[in-house]
Amino acid sequence: MATPVSVLRLPKGPDPNSRGFDPNSPRFIALCRTSISTSAAEADTEELQREQRARSALRERFLRCLLAMTNKKVQFHMHEKVDVEATFGASDIDVLNFQVSDLHTPIGVQKEALIRCQDVISFTFDM
Repeated sequence: MATPVSVLRLPKGPDPNSRGFDPNSPRFIALCRTSISTSAAEADTEELQREQRARSALRERFLRCLLAMTNKKVQFHMHEKVDVEATFGASDIDVLNFQVSDLHTPIGVQKEALIRCQDVISFTFDM
């Protein structure tokens, strides 16, 4: 039987008032760069609109995928060839962390955990 590992509680969750959609904010610029430079935006407005539509469609697909994963067993494939399995709970608003339950790792089972998205290469789940 797998031994549960103690839970690490973070003191503060994501800030609900700062969603990062202001295209002039430093956070948006760091996390959501477009492939078209801002200086060329006036000259290539049609190309920028196409890119924004494509990004919007991809984001919607990803969010629907997260919604479909809720309360399902998910296999996370991480760096250093580490594979873990957990029951997916939620994602923070910026999709920087996944909240999971019953995380099965090579060193034991964590009842509740946060997985940093930057550590995940891919994930799979059964519909």
